[in-house]
Amino acid sequence: MFLKPDYNLKSIYEVDFDELERIGIHAILLDLDSTIMASKSGVYTDETYSWLKNASDRFFIAVVSNNKNEEYISKVTKISDFPLLFRAGKPGTRLVRAFLDDYNISPKDCVLIGDRPLTDILCGKLLGCKTILVDSITADKESKLVRFVRKLERLSIRK
Repeated sequence: MFLKPDYNLKSIYEVDFDELERIGIHAILLDLDSTIMASKSGVYTDETYSWLKNASDRFFIAVVSNNKNEEYISKVTKISDFPLLFRAGKPGTRLVRAFLDDYNISPKDCVLIGDRPLTDILCGKLLGCKTILVDSITADKESKLVRFVRKLERLSIRK
């Protein structure tokens, strides 16, 4: 199966908010680990926190994560002032669709941003959202094995 994200960017910092508004986006769903936060860190960088603030001034934003670790979830919840959905089951859509329904948001008005084609982008496509694939926020610090696995997964992307 080949996937084609609507946008393929280096990081969240390259997201063009004006473009998203132009195409009718009202909500941004974000993957957590490696997209807006170093994996399992439980903290946002100052740059990411500023980006999230700017995004939330213009859009409904929320995190949609597959993470199940209770301690980690608690840590992230304490530092986040926007809705969070953990145990999302991506690429499945049932829980994410219910989450959107709870906020009266249509998938066609959303963009899903994530670093994994086979979970984040596939979930967004199945929902009917626009999608943005980004590289890991900590790409420069990841092990060679992790980078290799990421390259393999990106073979599923149609350029």
